[in-house]
Amino acid sequence: MKILHVETGRHLYGGPQQVLYLMTALAERGHDCTLVCPPGSGIDSAARRAAIPVRNLFCAGDLDLPFAYRLAQYLKDKKPDILHCHSRRGADMLGGLAAGFADIPAVVSRRVDNTEMRLIAALRYRPFKKVIAISNAIADVLRDSGVEDERLVVIRSAVDAEQLTDHPDCAAMRSEFGVPDDALVVAAAGQLIERKGHRFLLDAVRALRGRVPEFRVVLFGEGELDRELREQAERLGVSDIVRFAGFRDDLDGFFGCIDVFVHPALGEGLGVAALKAAAAGVPVVGFAAGGLVEAVADGETGLLVGAGDADALTAAIERLMRDPSLRQRLGAAGRTRMRNEFSIETMVDRHVALYESILND
Repeated sequence: MKILHVETGRHLYGGPQQVLYLMTALAERGHDCTLVCPPGSGIDSAARRAAIPVRNLFCAGDLDLPFAYRLAQYLKDKKPDILHCHSRRGADMLGGLAAGFADIPAVVSRRVDNTEMRLIAALRYRPFKKVIAISNAIADVLRDSGVEDERLVVIRSAVDAEQLTDHPDCAAMRSEFGVPDDALVVAAAGQLIERKGHRFLLDAVRALRGRVPEFRVVLFGEGELDRELREQAERLGVSDIVRFAGFRDDLDGFFGCIDVFVHPALGEGLGVAALKAAAAGVPVVGFAAGGLVEAVADGETGLLVGAGDADALTAAIERLMRDPSLRQRLGAAGRTRMRNEFSIETMVDRHVALYESILND
């Protein structure tokens, strides 16, 4: 098959990384894949390093109609069998429009659980043969927005479990972030935005300090709340044990060095960072919100508490910090579950079956 993929995000977050997993595996199976992305974006350089064919088209967002025109012209020239749009910022709304102009069957992946008006959803998703949700939670949101069941399919995100368990350099990690050899590593990873709930983790750190074994907290990510969260850490008196690590494109190499991974998001499409932590054998603590209830098997691979319940979150973190055997048991189960249920091979199999079903319809 000849498949054109469109990813217009600027940064190499979890979504674009899933696109790379998919395209690389499809190419290994003999499919002809080309990526359309903005020049200078995170996925642009990563795809080129992976020898994935790239066509750069600038996209300023959902209202960039010239992007839709340029993409339509490229589709007419390239003549792919399928167009797969992967992101919301321009790729879905304008990608669907371009597919209609070029008369190319198209699918779109939805990775976030934000609600939207039915009218907007109708405009956004009408051109697509299928709408792929990465979790049942997102599928429910799409149904509520008016997307028909027959056009919905759930294909969960994947993790490269082998890479995530491949001998991390934990001594270097501890040195870089100032973590003493005898201190536990508690970490979180995600954009520093309101719905990711980092404020709850900082409140928990304040409550736990002095009553559990020595620990340090490393927050990976960047975002609009960076300054506010740093000020909160100062105000709570925990800035000396909390490290703001920023966005790291080498984050995968750190997961195996974490003792407890905390994902306190109040809303989540699935939680790729939580999947990666589990794949690396790290127990996950988080709120039972959105797709995280699918990423974490409560009591089996991690501990989930009611969304927004700061006291329960604190208690769950403390329980894991005090119990090494529980951390080991949950981490081992998480690694097994990721390999069995969230493998790249399984994710790609389901995409190939979907593409074929559309072309054979």
